[in-house]
Amino acid sequence: MDPLVRQIAARVRTERERRRWTLAQLADASGVSPAMISRIERGESSPTAVVLGKLSAAFRLGVASLLALAEGTQETEGALPAAGTPEAAVGGAGVRRGADAAEWRDPGTGYRRRQITGPRFPAEIAEIRLPAGARVPYPAAAFAFVRQLVWVLDGRLTFHDGDAVHELDAGDTIEFGAPAERVFANTTDTECRYAVVLTRDAQP
Repeated sequence: MDPLVRQIAARVRTERERRRWTLAQLADASGVSPAMISRIERGESSPTAVVLGKLSAAFRLGVASLLALAEGTQETEGALPAAGTPEAAVGGAGVRRGADAAEWRDPGTGYRRRQITGPRFPAEIAEIRLPAGARVPYPAAAFAFVRQLVWVLDGRLTFHDGDAVHELDAGDTIEFGAPAERVFANTTDTECRYAVVLTRDAQP
């Protein structure tokens, strides 16, 4: 099993149990079937971006927050860097090699998300690669408790913000307002690459 899929499974279960929810209660809150949630928690199924958005919304977390927490699931809180590691060599500066960054791939669309910052960093940054023709919708609740910005790095992103539609080219940014249903779409025939930057306003 992919390590990040295993960590997502553990984090979904942890967030559910933290709220003392049954599978049925999480299903009611998210709109995801109990059977699917059970398969995700057992690591038998990798959630799509849409399913991850619904689960994140139920937990009142952003998708980036849930993935960042998942990446930190196996880390020891407060652990010191081992001798000889890049972090130790530069005085704890926290060097993260590109090849070592956790990357999650949506099995439904081929959308890829790479976490740039670690789980202890105060802001969350992710690099997204959205394939040609892909479309990823998220419910409004997935954007609660966060401030978020998207920066297009390559290609063109068609961004639906509620009823408004924005065509964003390389170099363009958009800061999100109040939570709304949002869709990230690539209507071109080439990949779109963009960065997501967010901070949490409050814990759920």
